[in-house]
Amino acid sequence: MILFPAVDIKDGQCVRLKQGLADQVTVFSKDPGSMAEHWQSLGAQYLHIVDLDGAFSGKPKNFDLIKAICEKLSIPVQLGGGIRDIDTAKAYIDAGVTRLLIGTMALEDEESFGRLAEALPGKVGVSLDAVDGKLKTKGWVADSGLTVDDVVPRLVRQGSAFFVYTDISRDGMQSGVNIAAMEHLLSLTDKPVLAAGGVAVLDDLKNLYPLFAKGLEGVITGRAIYEGTLDFEEAVTWLAERA
Repeated sequence: MILFPAVDIKDGQCVRLKQGLADQVTVFSKDPGSMAEHWQSLGAQYLHIVDLDGAFSGKPKNFDLIKAICEKLSIPVQLGGGIRDIDTAKAYIDAGVTRLLIGTMALEDEESFGRLAEALPGKVGVSLDAVDGKLKTKGWVADSGLTVDDVVPRLVRQGSAFFVYTDISRDGMQSGVNIAAMEHLLSLTDKPVLAAGGVAVLDDLKNLYPLFAKGLEGVITGRAIYEGTLDFEEAVTWLAERA
């Protein structure tokens, strides 16, 4: 199981939001590139980047910065935020991003998502971001009226290579992961799944670990590793001992 450190970019800085709210911002670094290299130096196998400006605006806002980060790192990068057309997606892959995370387009424009997944096979996953089981779009500010049960079968047929599930109510709150929601999603697909939102301490990771055998590929963590409630090196070591 892989522990993905998150580098969320807003206004050129590395930040974390609470529950996805744009006005609930904590700045952890003014240099996202150095922060990405920091996590790599501590043993990260994969980096998770979110272009928050892109997520809210619907178009890439930190392309050059993200390209520079990819050029600095030797580990793969997955990216989400503001990728709502094929040209943007291909540009990011050409810039060094390993795989892309699509949210709004996947839920609101079935035809475009299908074309994207077909154009970049194996490189496109879907971000499933929910409050009380209802999926959100447009940077978590719009209600889709859909649930994972409504969309996952269709997304798998269209070629989604993986899924990331975020319980928005727990995101940045360090309140523990929604295990039941993760188990339910894993029951709907044999594609790799990542958990996000709520990991606060090593015990949260340990609680999720049994789901690895059911298809949980990894866990994305942000605020916990920046504030130190989860020791990143300790967590990576714990997982490595079970590899």
